[in-house]
Amino acid sequence: MNIKDLFSLEGKVSVVTGALGLIGKHHCSALSEAGSNVIVADLDEVNCKEFASQLSTESLGISLDVTDKKSVQNLVNIVLDKFGKIDVLVNNAAINDMFENPLSAGELSKFENYPLEMWQKSIDVNLTGVFLCSQIIGKEMAKRKSGSIINVASTYGIVAPDQSLYQKPDGTQDFYKSPSYPATKSAILNFTRFLASYWGKYNIRVNTLSPGGVENNQDEFFIKNYSKKTMLGRMAKPYDYKGAIVFLASDASSYMTGANLIVDGGWTAW
Repeated sequence: MNIKDLFSLEGKVSVVTGALGLIGKHHCSALSEAGSNVIVADLDEVNCKEFASQLSTESLGISLDVTDKKSVQNLVNIVLDKFGKIDVLVNNAAINDMFENPLSAGELSKFENYPLEMWQKSIDVNLTGVFLCSQIIGKEMAKRKSGSIINVASTYGIVAPDQSLYQKPDGTQDFYKSPSYPATKSAILNFTRFLASYWGKYNIRVNTLSPGGVENNQDEFFIKNYSKKTMLGRMAKPYDYKGAIVFLASDASSYMTGANLIVDGGWTAW
């Protein structure tokens, strides 16, 4: 098989959760550009459909709440009715803590004060959501004995957050990286290994993509601090993960499962 065929996703059907997020849209675009029909799945159905209509292949926009089993099953029913199969699942949906009142973020984001309800919400979306989508969609893949599941984790699933990154030049700090994000993202790594072991006999490959931080109009001091932590001296661009997604989804990674593909500019390598 030549290299172009290895990376081709022609005839494939891919589901991307959290598809309207910062890198979710680029995951969708990458899969579509490689030839796959893409299911743009997120909470906002109107925007999902609008974005799906902009992709280069026949694609669908479907409202999805990854924490709701009925919602996931509804998506599966729609996709199977339209395309008859699901080849790729990208578990991209996740929440990063946002505090309603920025003035209180500094105190609430401290571990000592971190609200239990925020911890639970992160577990529901970042971990239970991956469990439900993998269980329901993976079951359909098992019937066909073919599939690729890509769980999106983070460098903060591998190493601890560096709280000094959020410190302003004057020494004050209005935000601390909270415990729920690294806790849930690290859990994804071993859940990936579990699924890879469990479903290997069904020719379902399960891998993790661990991206680094993406530049997105953050404060200049944060971008500078973060960039110094990487070997390449910069934060990621949203499109920096397009190649990795296509690689993990396609036959180019046909002998790869249970693995963690780290794409972080060298952050965790020193």
